[in-house]
Amino acid sequence: MGDDMKRGLSRRALLKTAMTAAFAAGLGLPGSAANAAAGSVATLIDLSRCDGCPDRDIPACVQACREKNSGNVPEPIRPIPEVFPRGGIEDFSDKKHLTTRLTPYNYLFIHKAEVEHGGKRWTLSIPRRCMHCDNPACATLCPFAANHKHRTGAVVIDSEICFGGAKCRTVCPWSIPQRQSGVGVYLHIAPTLAGNGAMFKCDLCHDRLLKGENPVCADACPRDAMLVGSRSEISAEARKRAAEMGGFLYGMEENGGTATVYVSPVPFTKIDAALEKGPGRPHMAPVQRRMAGADSWGKSVLLAPVVGLTAGILAVAGALKEPAVGRKEEDRKK
Repeated sequence: MGDDMKRGLSRRALLKTAMTAAFAAGLGLPGSAANAAAGSVATLIDLSRCDGCPDRDIPACVQACREKNSGNVPEPIRPIPEVFPRGGIEDFSDKKHLTTRLTPYNYLFIHKAEVEHGGKRWTLSIPRRCMHCDNPACATLCPFAANHKHRTGAVVIDSEICFGGAKCRTVCPWSIPQRQSGVGVYLHIAPTLAGNGAMFKCDLCHDRLLKGENPVCADACPRDAMLVGSRSEISAEARKRAAEMGGFLYGMEENGGTATVYVSPVPFTKIDAALEKGPGRPHMAPVQRRMAGADSWGKSVLLAPVVGLTAGILAVAGALKEPAVGRKEEDRKK
């Protein structure tokens, strides 16, 4: 396998980027909510059942996710180009072992919260990953349509055509997508001016959903804390369990509704107050849909550069056989 294939920088990826960009500019983004078919899959995460697998070094769901997605991120080019004027290299390639937050190598982690409620001390273990919104702004506003909402209910980033500009993370209320610098198609186009890597996150095991299989995290859970079903089934079960435990729901309405629903015996306002938050560790506060009424405007503004860039990508793709950074290195040796 050549270096280009190892780094995910193939000519095929460039052509795919150009064709996808052209399609997005001409026909509208395929990642809109219109692609989410009725009856798409949703997941219910029951916090009264999840205990964080205290007898394991790594929780079962986290381990299963890591094993399935191992190798998704190409090896970064060295040195990683400094991007002007933004800078901001994000390199987790020497932190692949991290399981206590979201990273490009870790799409699921267990968020801990200690909460007082109803005269009782609760220790909650909360599986955190992409919420898979019904109408995701991340998909709507991706300039190259690298982010799609599929009929399965999954929101999926195609890392082969992602420039790593992180608009998806900016518009995500939970800042879920994570960037690995030094990988991706931007290295072929303008390594110091564009993108700065590729974005990675949970894809709800989209490939398994297409085969009628559950996400691996759900199958791995020893306490059946994750339930997978149609959106209508999950909504009904979530309301039923919340009523039975006098509990609370999160994800049914947040950001306009999501395919990830939590049920908890403790109010989420208290959970959010108790969480350690920061990069890779999302909040659980109430979320109104940020892009309501602005999706069409956002598309037109952010897609404006696409037509011009598409022509440039096609020109580069026709002749390019190795990363731009690699060519500069060879030029210096001549």
